[in-house]
Amino acid sequence: MKQIETEMEDELRPEYDLRNLRVRKVGLGRKSFGEPTVRLERDVAEVFPDSESVNEALRFLIRITREHKPAPPVTISGN
Repeated sequence: MKQIETEMEDELRPEYDLRNLRVRKVGLGRKSFGEPTVRLERDVAEVFPDSESVNEALRFLIRITREHKPAPPVTISGN
């Protein structure tokens, strides 16, 4: 199918170059620009007022799981 090029007349000044603007969608279909998006379940979101509090809780969880790793099993060799 052949594309038809259309020209639009606008009243913008030449110094307003809008070709490099990013367009954000509203709602579930929107994309974040370079950042991962995580969706929280409703019960979890009720506990955390903002993303910083979620990050703080996750960093704490990461820290304590690293500090409390179980020791590797000890093997006793019978000589």
